[in-house]
Amino acid sequence: MSETLPRRLLQRLDDRKHRPTLRHKIDGVYTTLDGTTTATRIRLFARGLIALGVKPGERVAIMAPNGPDCVCADIGAMSCGAVSVPIYHTEGLTTLRTILDDSGARVLFIASPLLAHDLMRIREDLPELATVIQLGKESPEEGILSLSSFLREGGAIPLSQVAERLSPGQESNLATIVYTSGTTGQPKGAMLSHRNLLSNVETCSHHFHVSEGDTCLSFLPLSHVFERMAGYYLMLIRGAEIAYAENFETVPTNLQEVSPTIVISVPRLYEKMHSRVMERVLSGPWLRKQLFFAARHLGLLMVTRREKGIHPSPLLRLGVTLARKLVFAKLHRLLGGKVRFFVSGGAPLGKEIAEFFMAAGIPIYEGYGLTETSPVIAANAPGAQRLGSVGRPLETTSVRLAADGEIQVQGPGVFSGYWNDDKASDEAFAQGWFKTGDIGRFDDDGYLYITDRKKDLIVTAGGENVAPQYLEGALKRDKYIANALIYGDRKPFLCALLVPNLEALERYANEREIPHLNHCDLVSQRALIDLIRDRVDALQSGLPPIQQIKRFTLLSRDFTGDEITPTLKLRRKIIHSTYRTVLEGMYLAGDHGVHDSGFCALDTPEQHEKVPS
Repeated sequence: MSETLPRRLLQRLDDRKHRPTLRHKIDGVYTTLDGTTTATRIRLFARGLIALGVKPGERVAIMAPNGPDCVCADIGAMSCGAVSVPIYHTEGLTTLRTILDDSGARVLFIASPLLAHDLMRIREDLPELATVIQLGKESPEEGILSLSSFLREGGAIPLSQVAERLSPGQESNLATIVYTSGTTGQPKGAMLSHRNLLSNVETCSHHFHVSEGDTCLSFLPLSHVFERMAGYYLMLIRGAEIAYAENFETVPTNLQEVSPTIVISVPRLYEKMHSRVMERVLSGPWLRKQLFFAARHLGLLMVTRREKGIHPSPLLRLGVTLARKLVFAKLHRLLGGKVRFFVSGGAPLGKEIAEFFMAAGIPIYEGYGLTETSPVIAANAPGAQRLGSVGRPLETTSVRLAADGEIQVQGPGVFSGYWNDDKASDEAFAQGWFKTGDIGRFDDDGYLYITDRKKDLIVTAGGENVAPQYLEGALKRDKYIANALIYGDRKPFLCALLVPNLEALERYANEREIPHLNHCDLVSQRALIDLIRDRVDALQSGLPPIQQIKRFTLLSRDFTGDEITPTLKLRRKIIHSTYRTVLEGMYLAGDHGVHDSGFCALDTPEQHEKVPS
């Protein structure tokens, strides 16, 4: 009998018994579930699905925020032989309908009563969907099953039936269909087996020491395979406790409430942390600034020496110890005081961000992977880290570079194809190697570096290839720039949409008595536009002219809604469409006069207004 995810997870939970397993907030207070309680509830969910007539291989969709109910629905579905289909709980009705229709889901667990209500209006268009279950305590409308009723029906099913469903499971069986976030088009359902996910869990467990003494703060969507494997399956299998943040915005508060030892996130969180620290330092007294930069310098010396295999001197070790106690202790307290390490994935992490946290004694281990690879392909890890890289490939994974630099992969974590899409499945492979669509290179020590997404490469009118993510990352490292999108495919030069750090920009304006009424007015001020231009020019000095931004437009708000994925990646096509007039307008400006400008970006494209500058 080969191993499956639900068998492994339930066995681990049964072993944990009364040890804390899941922690979540109820009425504003964190409540803990132990191993026995969690396992019992998972089996009850499985019994409920059996009562509904769900058969092995049928799909069960889950659209809910992170929390115990999401875990119980996911493992419960797999425990009765079904295939779980996670859906980002922030998606709208259109995406929900698309995934339900494509997957042919028999059952849907849903948290939002409003979305459930909207779904009932189009229920007749989803003939495969037999049951909708409303999670939470809300009383559902007619036609929707309440969670309490679902669990009550499950209680009438003998527990032995769950064991009977678990027993014949094979590692090659389909465990889940994870739909890609759709940054470039319609989402596709990646089919992942139990072996795919368990192989990733086992290999990553060899590189990262995770044990029953650890607590992981979970806030990335559980429908995202990075959080699902690393912050969920791996944590439970290794015996760690998972604490759920209320949402992304409450993470700073939840860090102090939970005091996690491990945090898994996309780079945006670390960028925001770094930006806030630097703002406080730079606005503080001269002596405090000097102490901070001296402490950071000592920490970086320690990091670079260790990376090169040079043993730090006793004097350097003493200096770093004092620096961390005197300067970085407050940062540790803000993070809850117990963080051992961060893990970063989902997008490129700026090298200076990693250097800062390493200097402070909080390593960030950056990895790389895709939904289709379950997800980790390569990762930095304790004792094997090269800042700026995504680490070495996992020992179970083979990686090669195609003639154009595209990263191609083979291994037990690689998916079998896309659900209901043979054409896309065939196109995803080249002679048995999965084509990631990412461009990369190796250094002499086998560390992998990602240079860009193949499909995101900008080809200028002169035929030059430009990697936008590199430039965007450099721009976002400036204290006055929060986000950036580079534009210029088939154009004579590059332009950019820049989202300023509005708090920092407003503070700058107030200090210099630059008048402004609101954010729309703020980004229109010529003095502030000139400030950003000076900083952009400084950041891109030394770059070839073809890689330099000739013109930019400041936006009065960050990208949001459909413009970003649930893991905060830019949906370039949607942004291009939303800001088409603005982007093309930067190429219509003449060769003389002012080109950089501000733009009042309100909630909908129809409301957008150009701000005269």
